[in-house]
Amino acid sequence: MKTQHPRYILLILFASFGIAKAQTDLDGLMMSKKNLCGGFLYGHSQWKNYWEGTFYRDNANLGTVSSQSVTAMANYGITNKWNILAMAPWVKTQASAGTLIGQQGIQDLSLVLKNEFWGHQFGNVNVTTLGLVGGSIPLRNYVADFLPLAIGMRSKTVFGRLMADAQIGHWYATASGTYMARSMVTIDRNSYYTTELIQSNQVSMPNVWMYNLRLGWRMGADVVAEMVFDRMNTLGGFDMRKNDMPFLSNNMEATRIGVNFKVPVPKTNGMSIMASAMQTIAGRNMGKSTAIMAGVVYQAAFLSKEAAK
Repeated sequence: MKTQHPRYILLILFASFGIAKAQTDLDGLMMSKKNLCGGFLYGHSQWKNYWEGTFYRDNANLGTVSSQSVTAMANYGITNKWNILAMAPWVKTQASAGTLIGQQGIQDLSLVLKNEFWGHQFGNVNVTTLGLVGGSIPLRNYVADFLPLAIGMRSKTVFGRLMADAQIGHWYATASGTYMARSMVTIDRNSYYTTELIQSNQVSMPNVWMYNLRLGWRMGADVVAEMVFDRMNTLGGFDMRKNDMPFLSNNMEATRIGVNFKVPVPKTNGMSIMASAMQTIAGRNMGKSTAIMAGVVYQAAFLSKEAAK
């Protein structure tokens, strides 16, 4: 039987590249009032080896499993302290060997409300704390029970996040912790096996805990260079069985490291280029993936006639 393994969950990936001028849901920056930033990001991730439970192995039947994505994103400053962010990816998956056919299509819409609720200057150290709430809903009825080639999990989610950012001059550190709740998923079969036979088409999804640490150098929101460490694990689930397919409610863990960069495009008055690279270094029921992302965003201010003058 073919052994397969899910790529790193796109629902979590979308939040892991906090480099755009748009100020993302994982950085300590805020979009100014009545400013809108939007753009498109291209992503590519792939893996050949994976963890079957905690056992590290490969699978010649699948070869290299890869996914590509094009993500539309936007961030609007409601006020200087309140931002709303939206993101939706189109995803394509494939395997380099075997007979399984990859999937493609629009995935989930994610919405996030971000608030900077406290800030203070301690000598030359500026500290801010932020809170975020958000969630995601599937945009179409794609097939979720087809890992590792499904484009997503098709679970509705809600999450809460607390974040702290400290900056000295241009150097900074940002830390955050996130709890995500996931809804049940309906699959196209009437029974499945976890650690026991379940006669149902409803899959109970374990919730997820994540934390993220960023260390880097930034010049306002225009130039960013940072190192990233993140960790996710599901709060429950079960291990893949030997030579079995993965399943939606597996116990998934992943530890990743990476770098993010962002620079403005000269003489464009608002356009920025960004790039990221992330590597999974440890996991459980998870592919050892390498992921890259690059994109272009543009920021515009909606000013009143009086302010424009």
